Amino acid sequence: MPRRVLQGTVVSDKGDKTIIVLVERRVMHPVYKKFIRQSKRYAAHDEANHFKTGDVVSIEESRPISKRKRWVVIVEGASAPAVA
Repeated sequence: MPRRVLQGTVVSDKGDKTIIVLVERRVMHPVYKKFIRQSKRYAAHDEANHFKTGDVVSIEESRPISKRKRWVVIVEGASAPAVA
């Protein structure tokens, strides 16, 4: 099964080797048929502490790395995620 890839903005880089990524998506309201924005925050693994607040990153599903981290940052131009 393919791994999901999401794109979002880094909102926190306070943790060591961890960033918090805010992913926004637009969904249609079931009753009013108006598009609304929904957002969710994901903890992602950043091995090199490379990304800072405000960066736009892509994250990919991975094995559980810690209690909350199940995503890794995809380094642009690389064929594999930052951590195996």
